[in-house]
Amino acid sequence: MKTGIGFRPGRTARETCIHGVRTNETLTDVHGPSAIVAWATSRARSEKTTMQTQSTPSDLLKALSWRAAVKSFDSTRKIPAETFAALEQAMVLAPSSFGLQPWRFVVVGDAEVRGRIRAAAWNQSQVTDASHLVVLARRPTMTGDDVERHMRRICEVRNVERQTLNGYAGMINGFIGGSIKDHLSEWNARQVYIALGFFMLAAAQLGVDTCPLEGFNPEQVDAILGLPAIGYTSTVLVAAGYRSVDDPYTKQAKVRYAQAQVIDRR
Repeated sequence: MKTGIGFRPGRTARETCIHGVRTNETLTDVHGPSAIVAWATSRARSEKTTMQTQSTPSDLLKALSWRAAVKSFDSTRKIPAETFAALEQAMVLAPSSFGLQPWRFVVVGDAEVRGRIRAAAWNQSQVTDASHLVVLARRPTMTGDDVERHMRRICEVRNVERQTLNGYAGMINGFIGGSIKDHLSEWNARQVYIALGFFMLAAAQLGVDTCPLEGFNPEQVDAILGLPAIGYTSTVLVAAGYRSVDDPYTKQAKVRYAQAQVIDRR
């Protein structure tokens, strides 16, 4: 059974990147976060199969080259609400296997709660110093209820009758029913990391710094946020904000293997 990004009826492929220009160690969004959110909202109703964009491959690579896993954030700088709304939408728009979206994204704004999470995360300063902290959580398993929830949402968004989805729902239920619990939890974690990638790429294109954090105690974070009570468990954290001028790591060259060493063409 294929376990990659699942087939979803009626979906067409679209690709886009948001235009940005580099200005003094930051990226300025040319289109604006509101334009991004507006496009995201209307995308499902668009009949076009390709996205027209002014962005170039060079723009993308500049954003990715500028991006760094920030170790020291400027605690005085906050992400504008409009910009962060676009970053939230980037996670919402991330693809997932069968489209099940087995995730919950917890934006932690309470300073006291963030302090407790920092204690459960090896006292990493990014947890409290960054403008925003997101805990990306997953469903530890999947059931027929999760599948039915997705079917209801398809009917709502695409205005189709539930019976037209019986075969699709049966295929997903067959996969879930034939999987062991641990495999489903790992499978869902992989979906969450796709959303993390979307968030980090969108942030780089909007000139927002990030740092993904796996160094934390999931059981403690789950307890702090009450995640088990709503059927989720923490998978990865991501801090977002703006780098401190004192962060030496952001000034160092990226160490990556040569393209020929990591990309095969066959």
